Amino acid sequence: MKAGIIFTGTGPILILTSYESFSDSDFIEKLRIKGIEKFIAFEVPEELCRKRYGRHFDVILGDLHQTDDLRVLDYNGHTVLKNFSFRELGEPYFHEG
Repeated sequence: MKAGIIFTGTGPILILTSYESFSDSDFIEKLRIKGIEKFIAFEVPEELCRKRYGRHFDVILGDLHQTDDLRVLDYNGHTVLKNFSFRELGEPYFHEG
């Protein structure tokens, strides 16, 4: 399981995914289908997400298939940035469609 903040044209979203990498072509295709063709992705520790989102995290995780799937944990960019400091973000992955 991977958690990440994806910076898109409309702002950051927090996602959970069973894809191994943000560079996975199937992951990129999932985002493209959702209208996201250009993004910057940062991995964040799954445990931090669990701690900060509590029951909501468990509900979203319960809806996530164990293979090839993606769920949005938080689409409110203000809340996402409030819940995580930049120091907690992993290395960026850049994608331009």
